[in-house]
Amino acid sequence: MAEEKQEGQQKKPQTDRKPNNNRRNNNRRPNNNGQNKNSGDNKNNNQNGNKSNNNRNKNKNRYKRGPAPTDEMLKSFVVKNQEIHKNRLNPHFKLDLNSKGKVRITPLGGLGEIGGNIAVFETDNEAILVDVGMSFPDEDMHGVDILIPDFSYIREIKDKIVGIIITHAHEDHIGAVPYLFREMQFPIYGTPLPLAMIGNKFDEHHLKEFRKYFNPVEKRKTYKIGNDFEIEWMHMTHSILDSSSIAITTEAGTIIHTGDFKIDHTPVDGYTADLHRLAYYGEKGVLCLLSDSTNSHNPTPTPSELSVAPALDRVFSKAEGRIILSTFSSNIHRVYQAIQYGIKYGRKVCVIGRSMERNLEVAMQYDYIRFPKNIFIDADEVARMNDKEVLIVTTGSQGESNSALFRMSIGEHRHIKIKPTDLIVLSSRAIPGNEGSISQMLNHLQKCGAKVANDRDIHVSGHASIEEQKLMLRLVNPKFFLPVHGEYNHVMKHKETAMLCGVPERNILLMTDGEQIEVAPKYMRKVKTVKTGKTYIDNQNNYEIEDDIVLDRQKLASDGIVMIVAQVSEQTGRMMDKPKVTTFGIVPDKRDRAFAKEMEEVIEQFLINMKPGLIGNPKVLEADLRQVVRKHIYRKMKKYPLIVPHILIH
Repeated sequence: MAEEKQEGQQKKPQTDRKPNNNRRNNNRRPNNNGQNKNSGDNKNNNQNGNKSNNNRNKNKNRYKRGPAPTDEMLKSFVVKNQEIHKNRLNPHFKLDLNSKGKVRITPLGGLGEIGGNIAVFETDNEAILVDVGMSFPDEDMHGVDILIPDFSYIREIKDKIVGIIITHAHEDHIGAVPYLFREMQFPIYGTPLPLAMIGNKFDEHHLKEFRKYFNPVEKRKTYKIGNDFEIEWMHMTHSILDSSSIAITTEAGTIIHTGDFKIDHTPVDGYTADLHRLAYYGEKGVLCLLSDSTNSHNPTPTPSELSVAPALDRVFSKAEGRIILSTFSSNIHRVYQAIQYGIKYGRKVCVIGRSMERNLEVAMQYDYIRFPKNIFIDADEVARMNDKEVLIVTTGSQGESNSALFRMSIGEHRHIKIKPTDLIVLSSRAIPGNEGSISQMLNHLQKCGAKVANDRDIHVSGHASIEEQKLMLRLVNPKFFLPVHGEYNHVMKHKETAMLCGVPERNILLMTDGEQIEVAPKYMRKVKTVKTGKTYIDNQNNYEIEDDIVLDRQKLASDGIVMIVAQVSEQTGRMMDKPKVTTFGIVPDKRDRAFAKEMEEVIEQFLINMKPGLIGNPKVLEADLRQVVRKHIYRKMKKYPLIVPHILIH
C-alpha cells in the first residue's frame, strides 16, 4: 500500500505538467498492451513535441519570407495616373496664369436674406447685372408690400453696364426689373419664359415700350455681350420652368453662376439639368463658382418634382367635396400635375388669383404646357356645379393677407365660401417668417370645418441639398468658390461642403451685400464696400416709401405718439392757456386728462428754465421741448414715443 501510494504520488506531478499531451495521445493511440505505459507516454510526448516545433519553424519561415517582387512597369503607371489625377482635380493648372484679366463681383442683394437677388460682374471697362430681384418685408415694416434693392451703385456705374442677365423667372430674381427700368434701361438677356413674365410686369407698370430691350437666347449657345463678356445659358432644373445656370467667360477666366437649382433626374417635362455642359466647363477650367446655398443644411437629396404625383393622386381620389389647392403661382409643373389629376377624377378647374392666372396663361401661350380650354371654368360658375366636379387652384399658400385663399378663409371672397366638405391642399413649405400668417389662415380654414392636407409628400423643394451641391462642385471643379443665395448660416454650411469637395479654405470667401470681390487667375480678395440697402415699395400705387416714413410707422407701432399744442406769450415767456395734449398708444382714454395735466406741468417747468432769447426761435424751442417731454415719458413709462410739439408765439 505504501509503495502504491508513493508511486501514485510520484506519477501525479508528471500528469499535472502535461495533461493535454497525455489526453491527446491516449485518445489518438490507446495502449492496448498495457505494457511500459510510462515509457510509451514519454516517447509519444517527445514525438509530438518535435512535430509542434517543426510546425512552428515552418510558420516562422513562412512569415519571414521577403516582399513580393515589384513590377517596375506597373509602378511607373501608378505614378503616371497619380499625376493625371493631380492635373484633372486641380483647376489651377487649367487656368491661364499669365492673364492680366480680373473681374469684380459685387452682390447688391440676396446675401444674409432669402430673396432680393442681384449681383454686378465688372471688368475695368464694362459691367453686367445678373438678376434684379425683390424680397418681402418683415412684420415691423408697416404698410410696405415689397422690398427692392438700393440702386445707388448701379447709378454710379450705369455707363459701364452692357446688359442684364436673367437666370429664371422667380420674383426674387426678376421682381425689381420694372422699378429699375423706370430710371435706367439696359438690354435684357434671358430665355423666353423669364422675358415673357418680365413683359407682363412691364404691362402692369405701363412700361410696354421697354419690351424693345428684350434679347431672347438659345441655351447652349454663347453670346458676346459688350466686348468683355461671353455668356452661355445652360438648362437647370428648379421649381419653375425654363431655369438656367450661366457661364460668364472673361479675359480672367470662366465664372459659373448656378442660379437657383436642384438636380432633378426625372423632371415633369423630361428636360434634365445640363450636367454635360457643366462638366465641359469643369474640364476646361473654371475660375470661380457662385452656387445656390438655400438648402445647405439638408443632407438628403431633394426629391424629384415627379415624386409629388402619387401623393396628389391619393389625396384627390379620397376627396368627397371640392378640392382647393394652393401652391406657389410660379410652380407651373406642380399646378400642371394637380390639373392632370383633377381631369382624371372628372373635375373642372377654376384658377383664382391674379399671379396664378397670369403665370398659367403665359405657360400655355408659349406651349410649355398644354390643356384643352374647355376644362377651365370661371369663379362665378363654381356655385352652380356639383362639389365633386370642382378643383380650385389658387394663390395664398403663405397666408398672405390679400391672397385669394386667405380671403376665402375669412369669408371675404366674392365667389368662394369655405364649406365643411371642402378639402384644402397646401402644396408648399413655409418661407421663413411666414409661419405665423400660415398658422392664422389654417385656424380660419378649420373653423369653417374644412379639412386641410399639408403632408410633407405633397411638396418638394426646388433647391439643391448637400449631395447635389457636392455634385455641382465636382462637375464644375472651380479654383475659387463664392456661396450665394441665403442667410449667413446657409453660406457657411455650403463652405464646409465645398471644403469636403477639395476646394481649399483660402479659396472660399463668404460675401455680404455690398462687398466687392476681385477675382483673377492667381488670387481672390475683397477690395471695397459699396452702398447697399432696401427700398420700400407700396404695391397699391407702385411707388417708393421713404425710409423716414417707415421708421415713423415703426415708432408709432411700438411707442405711440404725443401731440402738444401750446400758446406762449412772447413778452412773458409763459403759457397763455392750458396746452392741448393728444396721445395715441401711450395712455388709455380714461387717463387722457391726467396725462394732459402732467404735460402742462412739464411745459411750465420747461418755460421757467428756458434759456434767454430762445422764445424768438420757435424751431429750436420745439426741439428742446421735444427732448424734455421724451425724457419725462421715458422716466415714467420706459417708452420713447414720437413727440410732435407745436408752440404758438403770441
